Amino acid sequence: MLVSPQAERNWEDICLVLEDVLEDQSHRQLFALELGSGTGQHVIRFAQKLAFVTWQPSDIKEDYRDSIKAYIAATHAKNVLQPVHLDASEPWEQWAGLPRNSCDLILAINLMQYSTFKTAQGIFNGAGQILRQNGLLITYGVYAINGTITPSCNEDLDAELRKQNPEWGLPDIDVLRQLAYGNGMRMERMIEMEEYYKCIVFRKL
Repeated sequence: MLVSPQAERNWEDICLVLEDVLEDQSHRQLFALELGSGTGQHVIRFAQKLAFVTWQPSDIKEDYRDSIKAYIAATHAKNVLQPVHLDASEPWEQWAGLPRNSCDLILAINLMQYSTFKTAQGIFNGAGQILRQNGLLITYGVYAINGTITPSCNEDLDAELRKQNPEWGLPDIDVLRQLAYGNGMRMERMIEMEEYYKCIVFRKL
């Protein structure tokens, strides 16, 4: 099993956001897709806290999918499905066979800043198809606002990401808002988190 120190630090705060936004639906079983699940620490913790949600983890990397499988086996999680390979830049029809209107929640943690614009488009295109009406797309990460990145530590992060890949970098919230609108969604909430991170909640109309 792989371990991410950051995931250990932030899972609880993200889980509190999930509990809040899903509270009015906790009387029924929900289905959630996590994009870029990474080590699997997040999805296992969320599954333990949100027993009314069945989770579908996914990742493009095999070593992460193996780690997720190990966490599922170690925790005997009943509401976490086996991880699937999913490349969000691909058309939604190739998203592991998930049918249209099949998800109540799509979650992307620290994925957007490591995504090309094509992948960001793919995330919103896919969410617009796969989410049910009133379903939620929730992204967690660090963002630019109106083309401005603050404070300086986030500017440094953006520069470091662009050194690794010129197409990466902190996404602009206004660009994401437009992508959401173009795919039948609206930005509903922006929640301030620790260390200048934010959770952004988009709802399918």
